[in-house]
Order: sequence, then C-alpha cells, then structure tokens
Amino acid sequence: MVGSLVATAFWAMLPAYVPNNAAVLAGGGRPIDGGREWRGARVLGDGKTWRGTAVGTAAGVALALLLNAIVGPAGAAIGVELPAFDLRAAVALAFGAMCGDIGASFLKRRSGRERGAAFPGLDQLDFVVGALVAVFLVAPGWATAVFTLPVLAVVLVMTPVLHVGTNVIAYAIGVKNEPW
Repeated sequence: MVGSLVATAFWAMLPAYVPNNAAVLAGGGRPIDGGREWRGARVLGDGKTWRGTAVGTAAGVALALLLNAIVGPAGAAIGVELPAFDLRAAVALAFGAMCGDIGASFLKRRSGRERGAAFPGLDQLDFVVGALVAVFLVAPGWATAVFTLPVLAVVLVMTPVLHVGTNVIAYAIGVKNEPW
C-alpha cells in the first residue's frame, strides 16, 4: 500500500518536478519583471525569465506525454496502476509549478532576500502548491481522482526530501550556485 502511494505520488508529480530544473538549464533571457522594482526591490529578479518559464512548462508537458506512452508497461513492471495524464492536467502541473516558483520569488523579494537566498519551507513546496492549485482548477476531475488525501500527504512529505537531495547534487556538479 505505501509503495503504491509513493509510486503514484511520484509519477503524478513528475510533470511538476521537472519544469524548474529545465528552466535553470534553459537559463537567461528577458526577465519577466523587465527589471522593474516595487518598494525598493526587484519584483522577481533576473532568475525568472520568459524563456525559462516557457521551456520549463514545455519540458513538463513533454514528460507527461512520454509518461503516457509508457504508463501501462511502467505500472505493470512495479505492480501499480499509474495514472495517465490528460493534456489539461499536464499543462496545469507544469505551468502551475513554474507559477509557484515565480510566486515564491516575489515573496522572497518582499522579505528582503536576494536571488538564491534560502527560504526554508517555501523553497521546497512553492512549486508543489502552484502545481496542485493549477491542476485542481484546470482539471478538477483528473486531480480529484489522482490526488487523494493519502497521495497528497505523500507528496508533501516526499517532495522536500527530493528537492533538497536534487539541489545538493545540482550544486555538487556545478549547475546551481547554492545547494538549496
């Protein structure tokens, strides 16, 4: 039972887990805030770009489509019935994750934190909140069927562990400037 919950949670969140990493790899481009400030600080900062948002969203949607192509064999291999993504859910998870990260950047600037500064809790769950809000708004039937309360609980516990682990690895190999 626990194994199937973890597998379902991980599978369902993959299109939300990938976008921010893809955005970092796409790097650069025009900042979403256009360099504007609000109350003496950048609205978002140079790290939130139109290109990164587009590439991140596209990567998440592409991954969901790839997962749909292997959902049957992957589920059979691990003995779990994994969910297929409808297109609305895929877009909502990916774009919602990007929006959650953008919202966190806004909150960081308002709290006086610079780009890359740690904000424990927010850093690990911002994209999850964005993805879940978006998918429940855009594809409520799919979201309700997939994200049951036990699956949501696993997502909320599993994500910070995965987030910290992958960021430490990205820092160690030189693709991130800080390990959070």
